[in-house]
Amino acid sequence: MDDKGRRGWRRLLASFVFAGRGFTHVVKKEQNMQIHLLLSCIVILAAFFLDVNEAHYPVLILLIGGMIALETMNTAIERTVDLVTSEYHPIAKLAKDIAAAAVLIYSITALIVGYIIFYEPILQWFSSR
Repeated sequence: MDDKGRRGWRRLLASFVFAGRGFTHVVKKEQNMQIHLLLSCIVILAAFFLDVNEAHYPVLILLIGGMIALETMNTAIERTVDLVTSEYHPIAKLAKDIAAAAVLIYSITALIVGYIIFYEPILQWFSSR
C-alpha cells in the first residue's frame, strides 16, 4: 500500500525527512545556494555589529528565507526540466531562464531593501570612526 492515503505522525515526520534531504542536496551541490548562505551569514553578522534597528530583523529574516526558498525552487525546476529532456529544447531553456529570472528579481529586491535597512547604520559606523 502506498502512503498517499495515509495520515498521521509517521507520514508527517517522513515529509520533514524528505525536505531535509532536499535542502541538504541543494546546499551541498548548488554553488548559488552556497553563495546565498554565505551572504546571509554576512548580513546577519553585519546587522548585529552595526546595531541595526530590531524592528528590521523580521524583514531581514523574511528576505533571507525567501531567497533560500526561491533558490531551492529554482533548483527543483531545473532538475525537473533536465529529467523531462536531455536534449536542447527552446521551451526547456525558457523554463530554466524564467526560474532564474525569478531569483534575480528577488535578489535585486533584497538588495534594495538591504540598502534601505543598512544605509543609516553604515553611515553612523563610518562617522564614529
